[in-house]
Amino acid sequence: MTVRVHIWSDYVCPFCLIVDELVARVAAGRPDVEIAHHAHELRPYPARTLRPEDTYLPRVWQSTVLPMARRLDVPMRLPTVSPQPYTELAFRGFRYAADRGAGAAYHRRMLTAFFRDDLDIGDRDVLTRLAADVGLDPADYAAALDDPEYARRHREALADAARRDITVVPTLVVGDRRLEGVVTESALRGALDEAAT
Repeated sequence: MTVRVHIWSDYVCPFCLIVDELVARVAAGRPDVEIAHHAHELRPYPARTLRPEDTYLPRVWQSTVLPMARRLDVPMRLPTVSPQPYTELAFRGFRYAADRGAGAAYHRRMLTAFFRDDLDIGDRDVLTRLAADVGLDPADYAAALDDPEYARRHREALADAARRDITVVPTLVVGDRRLEGVVTESALRGALDEAAT
């Protein structure tokens, strides 16, 4: 029996990288687990995005994000990109990548590009280079970012998240269980085992 893990994320959420890593660890060696990534923009345009030079981000990173990341052995750093990028384009690109069987690799690359490589994932040229990193055709990918069909599908994904009352990222749904925020590996294993039975 296949167990689907649905994860709603935003590429500018550090907790999403942490949970992505935890899910990958728990799912390793479990061919019955299938992971489905879904979009939820924390600050869609035209809402103002956060700036690392303001007091909020450094304070939260020092008090919460970095201690948690170190404890869970997930390398990351506070990006210096300011203001933080909007993620709509990256999510449009995810739809294109998923159509070509590269959705999981693309999703992971967006998170690591921002939180490990300090890259501006709102910049089209950066996104195109990152798409090439996961084996996508750069010219086709760049064209897809402007394709109205991918824009429509991204809007539908956001509408679906709203219908499901997704307000926190990461949010995971495993079988009948809904888990919000950073969860432990043991809680993830328990949810997977429960769903498998």
